[in-house]
Amino acid sequence: MERSTEEPGGSGIQVIARAADILRTLRQAEGPLSQAEVAERVGLARSTVHRLLNALEDEGLVESGGPRGRYRLGPEIGRLADTARRGLIASIHPLLEELSHDVNETVDLSILDRDRATFVDQVVAPHRLRAVSSVGEAFLLHCTANGKAFLASMSPQDVARATAGPLPRLTSHTITDPAALLDELDQIRAEGVAYDREENSEGICAVGMVLKGLSGTALAVSVPLPAQRFYGREPLLRDALLGWGQRVERELGGRDAGDEPARAGARN
Repeated sequence: MERSTEEPGGSGIQVIARAADILRTLRQAEGPLSQAEVAERVGLARSTVHRLLNALEDEGLVESGGPRGRYRLGPEIGRLADTARRGLIASIHPLLEELSHDVNETVDLSILDRDRATFVDQVVAPHRLRAVSSVGEAFLLHCTANGKAFLASMSPQDVARATAGPLPRLTSHTITDPAALLDELDQIRAEGVAYDREENSEGICAVGMVLKGLSGTALAVSVPLPAQRFYGREPLLRDALLGWGQRVERELGGRDAGDEPARAGARN
C-alpha cells in the first residue's frame, strides 16, 4: 500500500525519512533494484521515488547502471561510512586501553570484512610473552574468538554464506565439523562471549565478543593471550569483557543493541 502519492508541501523531515527508507531498502536488497521495485518495497508512489532517486543520485548516494537503470548504493555512502567508522574507532580506543589495563593483556578491535575478521585497532600489553598481530591482518571466522562472535551474531542465512565450503584446519584444535561449529555458536549466543582455545595458532587462546548498537557497525573486541595465562582464567576474562562491553554499548551506543545482526578478521 502506498503511503502517499505526493510530498505535501515538502516537509523536510518527511523527505529525509523517505530517502532514508530508500537507502535502507537498497542496502538490504540482494542486488540492484528498479524504480518500480523500490517503490513497491518502500510503499511510495513511483513519481515520488523517481524524484527522490534522482536527488540521491545527484549527491552520489545512489547510482544506476545498465539498460534498465537499476539502482544500488552509490560511492558517497562508502565514504561516509568510512569516516563514521574511523570516528567510532577513535572513540573506542581509550576504552580499549582501560580494558587492557584491567585484564593486563593485549586487546584487539576488529571489523567484519566479508568472510574475515580484520584488525582495525590494538592495545598491546607490557608482557614479554604476549599474543600480538598487526593492525590490518585478517583471519578466518570459524577458528578465532572475534570471528566466532561475529558468526554468532549473524542470521542463519549469513552464517551459511560465511562458512560455505570446507572449514580449514589450522591446528589440531580447529573446529572443522559444521554441526559442531553451529553448536558452539549456540553456546556463544547464550553466554555472550566466544573462545579460541588454540584453534587458530598453537599456544594462543582468546576470548571475544561483538559490540552491538554502535551506529550499525559490526565490531568485535578480543583478548588474545598465551595459553598458559588463559586456562583457568576463562571466567575472569569473560566477566571482565562482558562488563566492559556493556559499558561501551551504554556510553557509545546510539540505538538498541539488538536492532540488527552482523552481516557477512583478527586472530582473536
